[in-house]
Amino acid sequence: MSLVFVLLILGACFLAYSNGANDNFKGVATLFGSGITNYKKAISWATITTFLGSVVAIFLAEELVKNFSGKGLVPNELILEPNFAIAIALGAAITVYLATKIGMPISTTHSLVGALFGAGIMAVGSDFNFLKLGKTFLIPLVVSPLMAAVLSLIAYLFFRYLRKVLDITKNDGFTIQKVENSLVSISDNKMRMDSHDVMTASLNNEISTSYNGVLLGVSSQRILDTLHYLSSGVVSFARGLNDTPKIVGLLLVINTIDIKWGMIAVAMVMAVGGLVNAKKVGITMSKKITPMNPGQGFTANMITGLLVTTASIHGLPVSTTHVSVGSIFGIGSVTKKSDFKMISKIVLSWILTLPIAALSSALVFKLLEAFV
Repeated sequence: MSLVFVLLILGACFLAYSNGANDNFKGVATLFGSGITNYKKAISWATITTFLGSVVAIFLAEELVKNFSGKGLVPNELILEPNFAIAIALGAAITVYLATKIGMPISTTHSLVGALFGAGIMAVGSDFNFLKLGKTFLIPLVVSPLMAAVLSLIAYLFFRYLRKVLDITKNDGFTIQKVENSLVSISDNKMRMDSHDVMTASLNNEISTSYNGVLLGVSSQRILDTLHYLSSGVVSFARGLNDTPKIVGLLLVINTIDIKWGMIAVAMVMAVGGLVNAKKVGITMSKKITPMNPGQGFTANMITGLLVTTASIHGLPVSTTHVSVGSIFGIGSVTKKSDFKMISKIVLSWILTLPIAALSSALVFKLLEAFV
């Protein structure tokens, strides 16, 4: 087994692990953030549904595999060079892993684009196809979070109107209790007891919002929770469908690996990365962008799932991260509870993703040229 073969496998596995650690929780962030379930159950649901998406990608996502093999961006003969693929894998993996360690949810897609750019410039200079880079990769990455924010905002306003029309009420943790007060007094050697009831009201922020009402004979809360779980599963499934082919595309230069087994291997390493190292990014997504109730979380997830799944089917390399954050931000825009300081940090990490990935992959490519 050659050194180049080993480095490419290790690079792809490092990227798959980092992807799982940074991305796996994004589909279920609203489940955890809105108090529907705890972290352990949320990451377990994300792992199962992401893995299923990766498996289905074997049959549906051939277009994405072609896109991330770099065809059209650099000359075809360069794509067949293992050093080029190794540089892309390691450049993107280093970037995503660093972001994971500081709890920033960045895009693996964006990291791959940056790494393609860095290694491509080192390899072919001005022959790099900048026009295709912008048209195929950068435009969907920039437009998708904005589209997600707007659609999420509109969908939430519609669902809120529908809830009122269907006479479904909401309890935000506000409770009223009857308390019996008693007063005992002694006067002239006689004991006297006075008793009266007092009504107390309190707001408990630890209690998740619940909904009261019935639809078709079923509790509205049960319907919402079921749909929320399903939408989270759809987002995780779509992420597996969308991201797995991007990593497997790097392995195409090794003709000895069957693409189907490559998909399954990448899916398994992604699952391990998510189970071991996803909590820091998960808390950022769930708790630090904006507080949300189950209805708001469901709306954000539904929009994310629709956009990412549609993009996967049409071969558009959108970022689940950008779409998911955009959807949650759309909800925060309606409720006016967004943490703009945290959002600005996330946007800064998105801006830095491309140059850091490009510099990393360019450096790796030059080192491989010199020593391998």
